[in-house]
Amino acid sequence: MLDHVNGATRLFPIIGDPIRYVDSPVRLTRSFDARGHNAVCVPMQVPGPALDDVMRGLSSTLNVDGVLVTMPHKGTVFGHCATSSERATLLGAVSVLRRNADGTWHGDMLDGLAFVKAQKDHGAQPAGSRVLLLGSGGAGSAIAIALVDEGVEELVVHDVDEARAADLAELLSGRGHASVTTGAPDPTGCDMVCNATPLGMAEGDPLPVAADLLTSSMFVGDVIAGHGLTPFLAAAEAAGCRTANGGQMVEAVQELMVDFMVGERTS
Repeated sequence: MLDHVNGATRLFPIIGDPIRYVDSPVRLTRSFDARGHNAVCVPMQVPGPALDDVMRGLSSTLNVDGVLVTMPHKGTVFGHCATSSERATLLGAVSVLRRNADGTWHGDMLDGLAFVKAQKDHGAQPAGSRVLLLGSGGAGSAIAIALVDEGVEELVVHDVDEARAADLAELLSGRGHASVTTGAPDPTGCDMVCNATPLGMAEGDPLPVAADLLTSSMFVGDVIAGHGLTPFLAAAEAAGCRTANGGQMVEAVQELMVDFMVGERTS
């Protein structure tokens, strides 16, 4: 996979803190290679106080053609974009950057598209469904937009930060035909349950939804990757639910990212 790396290789760093759990360096490099691009994705551990300096350095490094952005930098990096997609502008956050012709950055947010694709690839049917979304941060907000655009009938957003959940519901009012409200972490009557919180990353985390509220008719998805089967998905599978995990979301986003990085997406 790395036999072709040379002075002409184009670089696509992924920046985050922590960075140890990301799968994109191997996956994205393989995807570039499969499409005949001489390019590699490299991980960069970038703490918050260093972010602006790193972005200035990447902007000045002319063989860096794009950047992947992970937690906790998606909102801050948006400020480094000269142009951005409609959904990234709406959210004020990005997950990917590519060079504009003038050397500035164009940003997009692919998290929501990737999450919904993973759910659909594993049997979920968002259109016309009632969905409980847990978490309204960067990933949760992107997922909310993608679910509404996919045609869900009702979206209930829960966040421990009630004001943030309310802001997201307000942001999505009038978008599509979905009813978007805030509510408790109760999936009763829902067709899909989507975890976009960090619960499950640390040992001993509580479940985002009480296990006894899950039923086999629900499709349950989780954004957490790199931690194996999360306790939430284990509880869902024990209840007979079909599921999609964070690793499958990461897999779903690979082709979307390559398309974006080499300029084949319209955004």
